[in-house]
Amino acid sequence: MAKRDYYEVLGVGRKASAAELKSAYRKLAMQHHPDRNAGDAEAERRFKEVSEAYEVLKDDQKRAAYEQFGHAAFEGGGGGRAGFEFGSFADVFDDLFGEFMGGGRQRGGQSRGADLRYNLEISLEDAFGGKQTQIRVPTTVRCDACAGSGSAKGVAPDICPSCRGAGRVRAQQGFFTIERTCPTCSGNGRVIGDPCDACGGAGRVHREKTLAVTIPKGVEDGTRIRLSGEGEAGARGGPAGDLYIFISVAPHRLFARDGNHIHCRIPIPLTTAALGGQIEVPTIDGRRARVQVPAGTQTAHRFRLRGKGMTELHGHSRGDMFAEIVVETPVNLTHRQQELLREFDEAGNGATHPESEGFFARVKELWGELRD
Repeated sequence: MAKRDYYEVLGVGRKASAAELKSAYRKLAMQHHPDRNAGDAEAERRFKEVSEAYEVLKDDQKRAAYEQFGHAAFEGGGGGRAGFEFGSFADVFDDLFGEFMGGGRQRGGQSRGADLRYNLEISLEDAFGGKQTQIRVPTTVRCDACAGSGSAKGVAPDICPSCRGAGRVRAQQGFFTIERTCPTCSGNGRVIGDPCDACGGAGRVHREKTLAVTIPKGVEDGTRIRLSGEGEAGARGGPAGDLYIFISVAPHRLFARDGNHIHCRIPIPLTTAALGGQIEVPTIDGRRARVQVPAGTQTAHRFRLRGKGMTELHGHSRGDMFAEIVVETPVNLTHRQQELLREFDEAGNGATHPESEGFFARVKELWGELRD
């Protein structure tokens, strides 16, 4: 497939200024970025296309070569598209979207710190009512001895002799120039001549921080809480990353959660199920609710208790609770109890057993009388 004109790809005129090129690229790159279009092959193709176009047109020498020779300027010559390499594009993207993507190299020798992840398990009761808690996070913090600069106290970092503070170096390849991150200063533009004894020139040291965390009411399993600026400190005074707390809700011994609803299996005596009566069931808020069980209640019958479920996230209303009945057969009967049950069985005229009678009726419909 023939390549499209780079100006057409970015949607600008051939006399577009550097600012217009940058604005057009930023808009299209954000629109087609793979993180925003997961699994979309066409978006990925467009993202690469606009990135390649901007990589060429932003550089005056590459742009001049393109306008004179077109796409042929970057083909052949022992290496294909010599002017566009992934490393170069990554630097361009960091320049434009470093903060937006939560990382990347900063100008002036400062790099943003890494984001951190902390896994926090809470109980279902904590998820219901919310919680204030503290966590201890191993991380890196700014070195107080050098105020994050990496240099010994009172000594400023030196300008990198290789890139003269630009953080980038250029190398001639053919009739145009390739720009790369400076290998001497790793793109910082500064080198430490007299490193700080406390941090060894990094501008940060390893510490354990204690942080206060607010767990909101109704939080669900898998929820992510972001604490801005609580990640690792940036190198040499750079901004800190973020801390992401991933919430997991521990299984409960009585309740099962389904969104904002709560399910609970309630065992009741055989006599209560047969004769009816009132029972008390626990609720997630530590209280109890009374349920009237009608005579003849069967196992798996569910009672709905409105407003007794989980708190809605960022809301004040609650879901419902479903109490599922389990009729319990008595064990360890006394001799007298066994006699009473036999009398009940023998005097069973008029009593029905809907589940068993219905089951065997269906068996008879299917096969008639069963054979041994």
